[in-house]
Amino acid sequence: MNRSELTELFEKTFPFWGRMSEADRETFLASSQHVRFKKGTNIHDGNRCTGVILVKSGALRLYLLSDSGKEITLYRLFPGDMCILSASCVLETLTFDVFVDSEENSECVVVGGCAYEDLSRRLPEAKIFALESALSAFSDVMWVMEQILFMSMDRRLAIFLLDECAKNGSDTVHLTHEQIAKYMGSAREVVSRMLKYFASEGMVSVSRSDGIRLLDRARLRALTNP
Repeated sequence: MNRSELTELFEKTFPFWGRMSEADRETFLASSQHVRFKKGTNIHDGNRCTGVILVKSGALRLYLLSDSGKEITLYRLFPGDMCILSASCVLETLTFDVFVDSEENSECVVVGGCAYEDLSRRLPEAKIFALESALSAFSDVMWVMEQILFMSMDRRLAIFLLDECAKNGSDTVHLTHEQIAKYMGSAREVVSRMLKYFASEGMVSVSRSDGIRLLDRARLRALTNP
């Protein structure tokens, strides 16, 4: 991306851009990188301040990783989304490690964490924006935790399938059972068993070649109600 394209992106993304000094804008632009990540690349491992990630194309996945290696997907980011949890140096109160992987071949702009941290110390609007963005992200995290802790598996899977189709504007989910289990923080066997039950009830059809097709949205929506 050239300078004018970066400037336009930052004007749209950061509401405090107009309050920044010319020197701070120059630092922001100089510290930013336009990066292409291959599918499966780890972008942020929780041990460093990667910076603020803006997604231009593709998809990223944020997740927690237990000592035993189990992953819990927190949420995914798509074009136009921003990741603030990868800028841990800006969020001093962040007490857990978040991992970020490129779920697809992705194109991103990464604003250096040190540059944002330095700016947030001098410009309250930048700090407030980071905290508000983190609060919004934590709302998504709490929703995931609520599902894992308090919802039955059939309700969780129904919510996942309906949400996935809503995102794609389709009646079909083109994900493997293993991928769905990873996103839901469950086991593949559990997902396969529940999909088999949904299929036997006529709510979905499951095919290796065609994916998971929703046949009865009304019944799936009924499952999502407490």
